[in-house]
Amino acid sequence: MSRLKELRKMRGYTQIKMQMLTGIDQSDYSKIENGKRYYTFEQCKKIAIALDTSMDYLAGLTDEIKPYKRKK
Repeated sequence: MSRLKELRKMRGYTQIKMQMLTGIDQSDYSKIENGKRYYTFEQCKKIAIALDTSMDYLAGLTDEIKPYKRKK
């Protein structure tokens, strides 16, 4: 299972919920989640905010799931 899908399920979200939270079309989100499409920087940021994690975690640069840090 992909890191993205695993975290989405851990949060109890459906792909439709992710569409509502991120503005990314559900079919596009599904392709991203299943590795059939890459996400843009902005999409990664929106997904990280929605899943309350870091972009580093989504990119596989860390195994630590920690909240997304917003700049003040």
